[in-house]
Amino acid sequence: MGWLWAIIVGFVLGLIAKAIIPGKQHSPLWLTTIGGILGAIVGNAVARGFGVDETPGIDWSRHIFQVVAAVIIVALVDALYMQVRGGKKQRT
Repeated sequence: MGWLWAIIVGFVLGLIAKAIIPGKQHSPLWLTTIGGILGAIVGNAVARGFGVDETPGIDWSRHIFQVVAAVIIVALVDALYMQVRGGKKQRT
């Protein structure tokens, strides 16, 4: 059940990141979901590093770290995707 939640959270974080990033992103939805999953993992690690392990109620600060990490990772993944994909389009 943990993997299912990771995919759902990654999907939602990836979509939020795509909405925040200015301009058009060309990466497919599955790659955005993977970027969101990685953003959740990195955001949790950074939050833990800042001492935000568990708080009573909703962990807003941890979620902010996750969204920021997801935005950075999805933007990097999209840039890499376009660099690889753009190179293939020019050759054909």
